[in-house]
Amino acid sequence: MLTLSTDQLSTQQIQQYLQYAIAPRPICFASTIDLDGNVNLSPFSFFNIFSMNPPVCIFSPSRRVRDNTTKHTLENIKLVPECVINIVNYEMVQQMSLTSCDYPKGTNEFVKAGFTALASELVKPPRVAEAPIQLECIIQEVVTLGEKAGAGNLVLAFIKKIHIKEEVLDANNNIDQAKLDLVARLGGDWYARITEENLFKVEKPNTKLGIGFDQLPIGILTSNLLTNNEKAQLANINMLPDDSLKVKSHFSEATILKIKSALSSQSIQVAWEIIQTSI
Repeated sequence: MLTLSTDQLSTQQIQQYLQYAIAPRPICFASTIDLDGNVNLSPFSFFNIFSMNPPVCIFSPSRRVRDNTTKHTLENIKLVPECVINIVNYEMVQQMSLTSCDYPKGTNEFVKAGFTALASELVKPPRVAEAPIQLECIIQEVVTLGEKAGAGNLVLAFIKKIHIKEEVLDANNNIDQAKLDLVARLGGDWYARITEENLFKVEKPNTKLGIGFDQLPIGILTSNLLTNNEKAQLANINMLPDDSLKVKSHFSEATILKIKSALSSQSIQVAWEIIQTSI
């Protein structure tokens, strides 16, 4: 295993390792405005939601690694503490990438990238009409993490209004994850597309504690045919269906393959029924 000390790496090396490793990252496509009414639109992948009550997300317009300059987004929100965070889907990803060019101050990236500016209801910066979800935000605080190249500036954005296109909603007016077609940032030039085909569910642990690996039947725990992910699925139940299962030390290959098949379909109860009937 390669082990590295960050204090012995250049900022460029740290950026390469971490942007590839800490991924995929959601994209904050932020529109801001300056005191003269000039609009800026720029994407940031150092971004996430950090609070629900109040609803607050944070993004970081870091200082440029190559020359230690700051971005127009940061300069704007210090003067006009408002922004719109537009959520990026696949249909707009190439246009979004175009806005990351270092255009001169005062350039309207809505125009450069062919986006439609939509007036916000609460804040001054416009929304991106093409975005499936738009979040109108008031800036609570900007936390500066340093003055050197690559240093972050944490923008705490208080979400005041949420706009959602009807085509990504289900019958109950909840967001349908499969309809969003989101994109996420990886390292270098790489992105990920979140399509229905590559979505999968991981069942949350029940309100009672899962039994854990240490309570699995010995034959399940020691099986080389089951992955640790599959064993974790089996361990996510409240109690063993039968205490005698704990000491069972062998399951046939055919039985294990049936268990794997059930787990691949998220049928944990069926998998345990197979285990029980094999006693």
